[in-house]
Amino acid sequence: MLSERFLVIGSNSFSGASFVAGLLQAGAEVLGTSRSPEADAVFLPYRWMPHERFTFRQLDLNRDLDKLDAAMAWFQPDYVVNFAAQGMVAQSWQNPEHWYQTNTLAMIRLHERLRKHKFLKKFVQASTPEVYGSTSGVIREDAPFNPSTPYAISKAACDMNLLAYHRAYGFPVAFTRSANVCGPGQALYRIIPKTVLCILTGKKLRLEGGGTSVRSFIHIRDVVDATLRICRHGTPGAIYHLSTDQRELIRALVEEICRQLDARFEDCVEVAEARLGQDAAYLLDSSKARTELGWKPGLTVVDMIRDTADWMKKNLDRLRQMPDQYVHKE
Repeated sequence: MLSERFLVIGSNSFSGASFVAGLLQAGAEVLGTSRSPEADAVFLPYRWMPHERFTFRQLDLNRDLDKLDAAMAWFQPDYVVNFAAQGMVAQSWQNPEHWYQTNTLAMIRLHERLRKHKFLKKFVQASTPEVYGSTSGVIREDAPFNPSTPYAISKAACDMNLLAYHRAYGFPVAFTRSANVCGPGQALYRIIPKTVLCILTGKKLRLEGGGTSVRSFIHIRDVVDATLRICRHGTPGAIYHLSTDQRELIRALVEEICRQLDARFEDCVEVAEARLGQDAAYLLDSSKARTELGWKPGLTVVDMIRDTADWMKKNLDRLRQMPDQYVHKE
């Protein structure tokens, strides 16, 4: 039996690199692309194990679409999974045109190329619950869009174009919208690794809005499992929420990190103002993925914190040398 072939766009990202690792463990052949050279191995889970069947190419969606299209024609993937995006929420207010250019316009150009490739079985778009805006209660996949930031607007526009392509052309797209993804290898400015790093290095964590937002967190391993199931068995045109049933105040999350690392919350945290457009909550009903795909998350917030902290302790000397703040690239 021939190996399945996957093109992972945005393979330098936390989710993309983790998905590549999962695919290699499953025996797939993988082509990964990102606009930047391969990241440091400490942030690439597929580099933490012996691996074959992976090829990386540095290709920018905004500048190298012809080269990406040629690479697809050469590799002929069964599945294309897109994690590439301008991904920061607060920073999208500063240069919103960059978010619209990458997350909407460049993606629409990509969709137009993809729909013409007959070898494609499924295109999976990593979307975001930010498209729903601030919500109350637990929301299903048919919740209306109400985006409240340029980032969320850019992602909602991309999703709408893909749904239009599905209706007009039968384009085989499926979507993931995940709770806050966490785990080893995540960028140091995200809440769990940022808090762990502050504690391990004796710095103060700035807790925006006092940590009153409610979020659901999910381990990257559970997201990788679900994404692979969606590639193989997801319904074209369908959206799948990926979430646990746990809900956490950001403050409670930070308190749990402090507890696991034997640190006092009061010694490690200073309260800061809430960021512009910060959504109070978005809690996802993931029963569709569980029912249709036979998927269920197997790891808890405690597991996410433990696994992330273990990775950071093991690599602390290296991580101390890495930027712990988001650096914007056009």
